[in-house]
Amino acid sequence: MSDQTTEQAPDAEPNIPHPTDEAGIQGAVEAALAAIEAASDLNELKDARLAHTGEKSPLSLSNRQIGKLDKSEKAVAGKLVGGARGRVNKALAARTVVLEEAEAARILVEETVDVTAAARRRRTGARHPLSVLQDRVSDIFVGMGWEIAEGPEVESEWFNFDALNFKPDHPAREMQDTFFIEPADAHLVLRTHTSPVQVRSMLEREVPVYVLCPGRTFRTDELDATHTPVFHQFEGLAVDKGLTMADLRGTLEHFARQMFGAEAKIRLRPAYFPFTEPSAELDIWHPGAKGGPRWIEWGGCGMINPNVLRAAGIDPEEYSGFAFGMGIERTLMFRNDVPDMHDMIEGDVRFSQHFGMEI
Repeated sequence: MSDQTTEQAPDAEPNIPHPTDEAGIQGAVEAALAAIEAASDLNELKDARLAHTGEKSPLSLSNRQIGKLDKSEKAVAGKLVGGARGRVNKALAARTVVLEEAEAARILVEETVDVTAAARRRRTGARHPLSVLQDRVSDIFVGMGWEIAEGPEVESEWFNFDALNFKPDHPAREMQDTFFIEPADAHLVLRTHTSPVQVRSMLEREVPVYVLCPGRTFRTDELDATHTPVFHQFEGLAVDKGLTMADLRGTLEHFARQMFGAEAKIRLRPAYFPFTEPSAELDIWHPGAKGGPRWIEWGGCGMINPNVLRAAGIDPEEYSGFAFGMGIERTLMFRNDVPDMHDMIEGDVRFSQHFGMEI
């Protein structure tokens, strides 16, 4: 093997016309004009521009060499190369105008809109009527000066049952009514009503308290025409000095008329709930009911049990209060003649569109 080393040759100079070579410069110009004329669209013209006027084009490289020439040659070379580049740029500008006009004409033909054709109508969606109704109820109570309160859907047994005066052996605490969260010793449930939010409101707020608690609740019901394991409630709570059943009745009568019209009226039937005493079932006279005006069971209500006030740290000797609760799905069913609970949960957009944006 030879010990001789071969010296690395410098990069070869591109084959470009000398700036004083009139024939070579003319050849570069003719090549550029041919490429420009051959361009059939603006993209091809861009390629021709880069190839014949770009930094590495023959004419550009020839122009760079002018600085290395003798002073006596620079004037001739500058005039020759400058004139050549001017011819190419002029041809580029003229060809650009032609191709832009052709492009505009093509777009005009391809994107022509037939103004006589029927418009394509897009079906617009709508908020779910349960959401709209919940907002409607909330607006009524906000208009009365109440606040809206929310709480967690995974709730402590203490908030869901104990603080609401549910005894340890109450049937509602059994598995057939309540979804329990594992492990069992965590004592967590999916809330069976929004009443725990009432307890949290009494603990977190200074009395007097006037809150509406709307939200989603869970019970182990089978899905059928009138039941679902996941449903929505709105519950109201008022705690103040001197509140009586008369205040409860007046509040519910005003609410009923806002929801069902000036002819609506309510009646209270004695009942039992662990967290209210006395308690009542609330019926409403629905003047627009399907099949004619009639009494319809709507929800439950009553004066807050003193044990519930004590659990929230409120002295029942100084304060009293009332509470009530209704189901949003049930309200929607008899208020808007929805016969089957399946319609509310199956996600068919036609159900929401039927109601539009107003409930």
